[in-house]
Amino acid sequence: MSLFDYFLPVLHFFPECRGEDSVTQPPGDTEYVMDGSMVTLSCTYSGSVYNLQWYRQYPRSEPQFLLSTTVSSKPSINRAKPEDPRLSVKLNEERTRVDLEISSAEVTDSALYYCALRPTLTGNAEP
Repeated sequence: MSLFDYFLPVLHFFPECRGEDSVTQPPGDTEYVMDGSMVTLSCTYSGSVYNLQWYRQYPRSEPQFLLSTTVSSKPSINRAKPEDPRLSVKLNEERTRVDLEISSAEVTDSALYYCALRPTLTGNAEP
């Protein structure tokens, strides 16, 4: 069985956000996961947040939009095309955390993953 790792930055702030709007990803640089297992990446948010985006970035490549989700009581999900059926999101009951879940993890999933309050790509970025 092979292992893969992903890296999580600790904190992201964006200039378009008001000072009290923020997202935080848990500390820790690397997680090792068995091939085929489920991976859960967490993003905690605060402030007047409407939606959150998840991105993946491979070494020496631009970030890739994965999906965005509203954080309302009836969340809607906007997925990148083509869709990766292994990716899903889950909001906690208090609406303070969004988890990105990757089922059946593969070595090719090894990358930097991050969440953002605002779209961070131009051109083909999803809303």
